[in-house]
Amino acid sequence: MRLPCRPPRFPLVCWMFVFVAVWPLSVIALEGGLEVVFAADLKTAGLDATAIEAADSEREANADRAAELTLATLPSLNELKVLGAKKSSYLKPSRAAVSQHSQRDASVFDQTIKPILNEACVDCHGPYGAEASFDITAIDPDMIDGGDAEWWQEVLAALSKGEMPPPDEMEMEDEDRATVVEWLSDEIHFASIARRARDSHSSFRRLTKYEYNYALQDLLGEPWDFAKDLPPESVSEDGFQNSSDSLHLSVSQFETYRQLARRALDRVTVRGPRPDIVRWRHSMSDAAAIEQRMYQAKVKRLEKRFEDDAEKREKQIETATRLYRNPGTGPYYLNVATGEKARAKWEYNGAVYAIEPVDTANASQDEQEASASSVAPVVEAATHVAVLPTGKRSYLTIELGNQIPDEGLMRVRVRASRGHDQMRIPSMQLVFGWRATNEGRADVRVSKRDTPVTATAGAAETYEWLIPLGEIDPRNAERKTSTMGRFPSPSEYIRVVNSSVSKDSDQPADIVIESVEVDAPIYAEWPPQSHQLIFADREPNEELSREEEVDYARSILTRFMPRAWRSSVDPAAVENKVALFQAMREGSEDFQDAMLEVLATVLTSPKFLYFAPRAFTSTEVSVPPDTQVSSRQQNSADVKPHDRQLSAEDLATRLSLFLWCSVPDERLLELAASGTLHQPKVLLAEVDRMLADPRHERFVRHFVGQWLDLRALSYLAVDKSFSQFDPSLKEAMQQEPRAFFAELLRTDASVLDIVHADYAMVNERLAVHYGITGVEGNEFRCVSLDDDAARGGILTQAGLLAMNSDGEHSHPLKRGVWILKCLLNDPPPPPPAAVPEIDLADPEIMKLTLKQRIEDHRNQPACMSCHQKIDPWGIAFENYDAIGQWRDEIKGTPIDASSALYNEQVLDGVEGLKRYLLNSRQDQIVHAMVEKLAVFALGRLLAFSDSAAVDEVTRAVRQDGDGLKTLVQRLVTSDLFLSP
Repeated sequence: MRLPCRPPRFPLVCWMFVFVAVWPLSVIALEGGLEVVFAADLKTAGLDATAIEAADSEREANADRAAELTLATLPSLNELKVLGAKKSSYLKPSRAAVSQHSQRDASVFDQTIKPILNEACVDCHGPYGAEASFDITAIDPDMIDGGDAEWWQEVLAALSKGEMPPPDEMEMEDEDRATVVEWLSDEIHFASIARRARDSHSSFRRLTKYEYNYALQDLLGEPWDFAKDLPPESVSEDGFQNSSDSLHLSVSQFETYRQLARRALDRVTVRGPRPDIVRWRHSMSDAAAIEQRMYQAKVKRLEKRFEDDAEKREKQIETATRLYRNPGTGPYYLNVATGEKARAKWEYNGAVYAIEPVDTANASQDEQEASASSVAPVVEAATHVAVLPTGKRSYLTIELGNQIPDEGLMRVRVRASRGHDQMRIPSMQLVFGWRATNEGRADVRVSKRDTPVTATAGAAETYEWLIPLGEIDPRNAERKTSTMGRFPSPSEYIRVVNSSVSKDSDQPADIVIESVEVDAPIYAEWPPQSHQLIFADREPNEELSREEEVDYARSILTRFMPRAWRSSVDPAAVENKVALFQAMREGSEDFQDAMLEVLATVLTSPKFLYFAPRAFTSTEVSVPPDTQVSSRQQNSADVKPHDRQLSAEDLATRLSLFLWCSVPDERLLELAASGTLHQPKVLLAEVDRMLADPRHERFVRHFVGQWLDLRALSYLAVDKSFSQFDPSLKEAMQQEPRAFFAELLRTDASVLDIVHADYAMVNERLAVHYGITGVEGNEFRCVSLDDDAARGGILTQAGLLAMNSDGEHSHPLKRGVWILKCLLNDPPPPPPAAVPEIDLADPEIMKLTLKQRIEDHRNQPACMSCHQKIDPWGIAFENYDAIGQWRDEIKGTPIDASSALYNEQVLDGVEGLKRYLLNSRQDQIVHAMVEKLAVFALGRLLAFSDSAAVDEVTRAVRQDGDGLKTLVQRLVTSDLFLSP
């Protein structure tokens, strides 16, 4: 199929049309920008070169004036959302309820549709000219029983978007196009309904790596990484990791899962008495004293080394003193009384900076428990403080030696404040690290979020972190084999880091530290709560008779197995595990060892590792007689029992895997057991509850990461010429899309805000990158923007633009493919074999701009068909460099970011792109988001038979205002989600 010969004219709102009668121009404001139509071709009028040149100059001046006048009358991007929404085809009544289908009249195709297609399409896509290997005469019009329904979907898409027939080929009249589009829409809709009633699609799949990890976290009661040793998941053709096509296990992999399960159970349970707490106390007076001793020792070495050369001795000592007393821009110790400064440094050789723990050998158990209290101790006024200015190496190292425990919590308390006369609020991070040799070293940030230091100068406050020691990886492998002070060093340390954004010297963000305290291991109670979740009502290693052990094992399994298997468990299954316990008990160390081994088999069962949706039984759904639901809910979530509805327990699991990436909690399982979870009101209430729970952040993290393919940003290597690109900026780029999506979800904002929004989610580092003022601190927050197209939405976020560059230059092809794939769900076909590359050795090619090189490449026959669809989308972003910063020129040459789509629609830069999308592609954008969320929610690729159900969800969302939370609600109550 091709486009019509003349450029399509889209419906325009009357006040969007501007006619400027300045001969020889007519300027028409179109959806994507301006089209200049010349009243006469001057060359054919027989004018000489001078006259033509003069006319060209006049024409350019008139065009500029006309453009300015027209742009002033165009609607804003936010207004265009409203205007574009009025054109939606989904505002029309539904063709039929999803649960209905009817017989279609096959004669309509032969009598009406086929003649139109023969006239407009067969010359290029017929038996003798099948361009793109597509023969429209060979595809079966029977979309219910035929095998070509997906091809007809492609035809509908090409006709609807005006891509076919092409403008330089056969013309298709608007009336004919409307006839074919309407017929195809109806046929596809009803064929999808019929095939959905007949066909089935399996969502049987293994839990993903991250789902498995979250399931263990929620079952065992600890937020630890239990799955770090599993390999990464593969990705489906839609970009998602939870696709049923690839999530299976081999027999050998079951043993790996058994080992992981046993290791997890060992970590969350304990043995014996509560371990003693090791405590470190380090005031900055002590730290400054260590630094002074190091300085004095160096002076003595210099005196001895140069005892025979007084002049050189004095110079060396003077240099050492200058370095000691003048810290430059780095951290330093400050004598509060005298104002003297001393450089704060650290080196690992000899463990000379290591501090000894406080002696707790004689402390009572009560004193040990008091030490674990969250109440900060009273401290004396500091004589010295450590000052951490902003900068790349602004941190304070506290070396703790080799006595840090392996498990339990490490509590770090830092007493700190802001600097004097300082308005900015600095941010603080905690790092754990070690350095065994020059090469063997590690630094791991262990604070999940930056901590704002809000205390004013002279009024220090205590800031606290609780760090799970078992989660720190890697630890120093020498800490249990080498001796302190020897090489390799077994010592480990913590670092308090000033993570604030560096700004001008008149905007300091110093952190002033008075003292640091470290305690480990900290347990809020003994045995910890995670142990009690499994071994309730018993002390660790409590002696039991064999008969008592069997009864206790049965009690543990009766509680644990339904939670792990996400359903009621037959008593016979429990007894099978009790028998396994009895068999294992003889060869086990004790009761706990045998019990944990049996529980590991529970967690290795397919009933835990797999999700196999089933249809419900007639007793599972309970609907009160007074239940009131809307007609749309009745259509999309029929509460009457039928064999196409998901079982209640599996509905609970699907919902929890969707919104929490984990297993259902007790509330969901109770509603499933009571038979009320299918009720629309109950289901919507659960969606609200789950989205208000912090666990929904998992959904945001993993859906956004997979939908937008943010893995590419993780591996991005940026050219060194971008000196402003640092780890903190990269981290902010990675977080921005997720923060923006979370804000859309929280406020039920329009899905179309993805294209453009008058707000952004940024932290200080990202705000500096964007040139946004008034943002301080590393926490993301919502800031207002004007209606400028350069920022706002997802399309112009720096991280997404950067990951679709090559790290040095912008990459229109990658950016074009990304927007087609992720935003419009219309990915281009893969490139053909033996595609010619751009010859950068050709000096003529090197003279061209990037856009000109792409256009030259596109003119090659093997490349034209794909690049005509891809390139304009990417060229629209040419005003953004390789790290997503705005630019107006490249090496003095103004940037031309305009290009024409296949249908001759001009995208004039990012504003023209946004205008076109908001005016002409709203339905496609919302529909694409429904499809992406549906694939993630169902854990499988969508099929043709899902089309009508997806359309119905899209229709409901569009009619309800396009809210993202609304979309989630409509999807969860849809036939698509409620079917096996």
